[in-house]
Amino acid sequence: MQGRVHQINLKAKKERERGIPKLPVPSVFFSREGAEGDFNRWRHEGDGGNPNKALLLLPLETIRQLNQEGWPVQPGDLGENLTTEGLAYAQFEVGRRYGVGERLQIEISRACDPCRNLCVLPYVGSERGPSFIRTLTGRRGWYARVLESGQVAVGDIIRGLE
Repeated sequence: MQGRVHQINLKAKKERERGIPKLPVPSVFFSREGAEGDFNRWRHEGDGGNPNKALLLLPLETIRQLNQEGWPVQPGDLGENLTTEGLAYAQFEVGRRYGVGERLQIEISRACDPCRNLCVLPYVGSERGPSFIRTLTGRRGWYARVLESGQVAVGDIIRGLE
């Protein structure tokens, strides 16, 4: 099982802002604390920096499905740090381990549930929020813990580990 990093997404800390949408960068260092330079208000302030949520992955294939359903989602919009390509959403499972690039090793810790913060996206808003949240249920992305730190670049291979 193998895919690749389609896009890497970060958002610097900004007062009164949430962690979405994230903006593309060419590479980043991931440690047990998460992506260097990335800030997620809930994870850092409300969830105590939970290492089981060090990074969020979302397949490009899921984004394309959402586009076909009329939602103009772009990579990074949903707060994922890694937009993957070549691995279907169902191929990620809790407990499954992956190597990303040369050194990074991660383990899927849990599915990410959609939340009201998604209403800040300009194409969602408060009126369409409940519908968008229902649409994302069961396909919002996957949280992972970092087992071994490492630098990751766009185009790097993602491979399943034994």
